[in-house]
Amino acid sequence: MITITSEQMSNMIGLRVRHHNVYCQIVEILEDSPALILEDLEHHISIQPDQHGEAHRKVPKTYTIKILTHDKLEYSPAFLALDPIPLDVENSNPLTTAESA
Repeated sequence: MITITSEQMSNMIGLRVRHHNVYCQIVEILEDSPALILEDLEHHISIQPDQHGEAHRKVPKTYTIKILTHDKLEYSPAFLALDPIPLDVENSNPLTTAESA
């Protein structure tokens, strides 16, 4: 069984990754799953409904990536497929960094 601490997961917040060829940033963690919440940095949006199901506002698209398989014996394929994006110290825009690499 693989054990991931909340500190290890918290250290991932802010990292930029590519998920299915979409540039994203890890913005939150879910400790009980454990999972990462990625926010789309390429301006893909979704419509967020209000409590009545009516279109309310446009928000960046998010993705939930489980870190471990259901049995917690291995890292999930989705987690292993995340491609880290190195940060350009002079330019914090991950799209510019990735395009110049």
